[in-house]
Amino acid sequence: MEQGQSLSDQLEERMIEFAARIIAFTTDLDKSLAGRHIAQQILRSGTAAAPNYAEARGAESRADFIHKLGIVQKELNETSVWLRILYRVNPRKDDRQVALLQENVELARIIAASIKTAKARMRSKLECAPKMTTDN
Repeated sequence: MEQGQSLSDQLEERMIEFAARIIAFTTDLDKSLAGRHIAQQILRSGTAAAPNYAEARGAESRADFIHKLGIVQKELNETSVWLRILYRVNPRKDDRQVALLQENVELARIIAASIKTAKARMRSKLECAPKMTTDN
C-alpha cells in the first residue's frame, strides 16, 4: 500500500485485490456441479465487497454510510461461510484458500470496527445537537 494514500483508499485497494484473488481462485476450482455452485457463490459474494465499499465511501449521510458498510459486512460474512464450506469438503486444502479466508476475516474485522466507529460518531453527534423545544 502506498503511504500517500488515505486509509480508506488503502482499504478499497485491499478489497479490490481480494476480489481479484477470489476471481483467480474460483477459476481453478473443481468443475463438478458442486464445485461450480460453490465457485459461483464465492465469486458473487467475494467480488461484491469492493464495489459496495466504494458505494459506502460516496454515501449521502452517516446513516447511509453505516447501511452500506453493513452490506459490505454481509458479503464478507457470506464469502467466509462459502470458503469454510469449501475448506471442509476440499481434500487438497489449497494454500490460496487459507490465505483468502484469513484476508476475509481481517477485512471483516476492519469493516466491523468502521461500523462501530461510525455508529459511535453518529450517537455522539446526536447527543451534542441542540435540543428542539416547542414553547407555546
